Amino acid sequence: MTFRLLLAVVLIAVAAGVAALIRRRQAVDAPSQPRSWAVPAQVDRADFARPDAPWLVATFTSATCSTCAQVVAKSLVLASSEVAVDDAEYVARTDIHKRYNIEAVPTTLIVDDQGVVRRSFVGPVSATDLWAAVAEVRSPGSSPEPHLGT
Repeated sequence: MTFRLLLAVVLIAVAAGVAALIRRRQAVDAPSQPRSWAVPAQVDRADFARPDAPWLVATFTSATCSTCAQVVAKSLVLASSEVAVDDAEYVARTDIHKRYNIEAVPTTLIVDDQGVVRRSFVGPVSATDLWAAVAEVRSPGSSPEPHLGT
């Protein structure tokens, strides 16, 4: 009788192990999670064009990225005596990408005269959203969507 009991316990243990193995192999991976790319909180304005301008729109881009070219074009429209616009293309300015730990392009920063990043966008941004974000930081309350780029 003990031999049969021992055999039954071993068979149950083996069956449970096989069932657990099958369950693990059939498990569905968790869905991928969106990554929040970090952007710098502050930059050294001397690293960018016209450090004396009250505002800076800095774009971090790559020459191989078609979306980047679109973001640069939208940013250049903002250039004025009050707003400097500077594109840090990866190959030409790898050092700046590394210094600020830029992991994704395009990344667009709206920076005040002290180098504090007031708004940022990672990825494509519409001209309307970019321009509204610049208007909002320059003149709070001027945009119907003051949260853009936060």
